[in-house]
Amino acid sequence: MKALLITTISLFTTVCFGARLKDISSIRGVRENQLIGYGIVVGLKGTGDGKAEFTSKSIARMLDKLGVKLDSQQIDSKNAAAVIVTANLPAFGKAGNPLDITVSALGEASSLEGGTLLQTPLRAANEQVYAVAQGSVLLGGSGKDSFTTVGRIPNGAIIEKDVSSDFSSRKMFRLTLHNPDFITAARTVLTINKELGGQYASAKDAGTIDIVTPYSYENRGVELLATIEAIDINPDSKAKVVVNEKTGTVIIGDKVKISKVAIAHGNLAVKVTSKSGAASKSGEEEKVAVIDSGVSVGDLVQALNKLGVSPKDLITLLQSIKAAGALHGELEIL
Repeated sequence: MKALLITTISLFTTVCFGARLKDISSIRGVRENQLIGYGIVVGLKGTGDGKAEFTSKSIARMLDKLGVKLDSQQIDSKNAAAVIVTANLPAFGKAGNPLDITVSALGEASSLEGGTLLQTPLRAANEQVYAVAQGSVLLGGSGKDSFTTVGRIPNGAIIEKDVSSDFSSRKMFRLTLHNPDFITAARTVLTINKELGGQYASAKDAGTIDIVTPYSYENRGVELLATIEAIDINPDSKAKVVVNEKTGTVIIGDKVKISKVAIAHGNLAVKVTSKSGAASKSGEEEKVAVIDSGVSVGDLVQALNKLGVSPKDLITLLQSIKAAGALHGELEIL
């Protein structure tokens, strides 16, 4: 019988543990920006697009800019391929800094191996060019199963324009929690105000916290954010059970509780009562588990594990207990 793989995690607990505020939240306006561009990869070994119309027109247009007049109908090159180039522009990217880029075949090219990306402007959603890419395409993996129509160019782009930002003189900052929760937001506000020595932070909702710049940090926004991000917070979350039926994995929040309930499943009986009991076998091959009311799901799973319950049966039992309203917490099936 396949063994149960059980992992218990603390999702809602009174035991304090510290998570840096920078690891559970983001500063509004401090984020990456996606860049995209259309380019041509040349130097392929007969694995390019051939007579693809958009590739031929792109090559003709490029050659025209280089002073070579050529009708696109005359172009039939299997050594070139049209590609889409993507990159992420960091929040405080500055002109001259390099970027890693991803190059993906757009047409009928079967491989980009050995190719060179020609100068390609990369634009943001506002249509402005923020970087220019060029370089030799590198493919990951090897063998017949390797994916040859997508490659990368480390440091293949150069930022051409600074990302505008002025944090030093801002009068207010806004934090957004990665996992919105009212308790976490309230704890964060209390901790920040204690650290700054005043009422400078306030929660707008379960995931948004506004911070007014104290007088002592005026024109020192970077130092203020460095102080705030280093604060330890005890994050909270809903009690939750996550099960993966394919792998038989069960991830359990330690505060998920079970009320009085009795379930019969095949030759298996589960009873959660107000009296203490233990997992046992009775009758002819009948399996019975008797557990105290108010126990955690972890206790239930351990009792069932002693009876040799399969992952499939465990997941069925958890779903049934949840449907009966006896499992107090969120149940997520992957």
